[in-house]
Amino acid sequence: MTEQEMLEELKQFDTPSITNVVATYPGNPLCLGLYNPWTENWYTDQTIRCMYPELGPVVGYAVTAVYGLPDPNFSRLSFMDVLAAIDASKKPVIFVFQQKFPPEIAGKVGLSGGNMTTAMKALGCVGAISNGPSRDIDEIRPMKFQYLLSGITPGHGNMAVHAVNVPVHVAGMDVAPGEIIHMDENGAVKFPADKLEAVLTNVRKLRDVEAERMARVQKAKSFAELRAIMSGQPYGDQEKK
Repeated sequence: MTEQEMLEELKQFDTPSITNVVATYPGNPLCLGLYNPWTENWYTDQTIRCMYPELGPVVGYAVTAVYGLPDPNFSRLSFMDVLAAIDASKKPVIFVFQQKFPPEIAGKVGLSGGNMTTAMKALGCVGAISNGPSRDIDEIRPMKFQYLLSGITPGHGNMAVHAVNVPVHVAGMDVAPGEIIHMDENGAVKFPADKLEAVLTNVRKLRDVEAERMARVQKAKSFAELRAIMSGQPYGDQEKK
C-alpha cells in the first residue's frame, strides 16, 4: 500500500483505537509502546473539543506554528509562511498551532476563521488543532474541515506568527513537524511517520481481536463465563484463563 492508501484506511478507526496500539497498553503484544503512556505528551487532554464530530476521523502530517501578540522586535513571519510550510509538506496536512497570548485575552482570540481555513484547505490541509479558540464555525462547516479547539469566540485584535514548523505543545500533546496526527471527536493522538505501516497493521489486528471478544461477551450466559472471556484484559481480571 502507498502512504496515501494507509492514511485513508486509518480513517476507518477511531482515535482511541489508535492510542491503544501506539502506547496505551504497553503489556499488550499489539501495542507498539512508542511512548510511556503517562509521562509523555502524545495525545490531547480535555481542554479542547471537536467542532464537527460528524466528519469522523481525520488523519494527516503535522505542520506547526506559534501565534502570539505582535512583537516590535520580530516581524519576519506571516501567515504566508504558514501557507508555504503547508504547501511544502506531505499531504494531507493537519495544522497544529500553539497560541501564546496573555491570560487575560487568551480566551478571546478568534484566531483561525473562514479566510485562513479556505486558504489552508486549498493547499491540502484537512484539519487543525489549537490550545485556544477560533471563529467562523458556521462558515467553515460546509468546507468539511475539522477543528479541535478550546472553544469559539467571534473576534480578535492584532496578532502575529512567532514561529513556523517548530515543536509545539497543544492541549497536553507535544507535536513536531512531520509527525502523523489522527483525530476525531475523542481528541487527537500523534506518532512518528515511519510507524505508519506498523500502526495500521496492529490496529487492524486489534479490531479483529476485539470484535471476536465482544461477540463472545454478548453471548455469555453467566458471570463465570464472562470472567473467563475477560481474564487477562487490562480492564478486567488479570489472571490467565
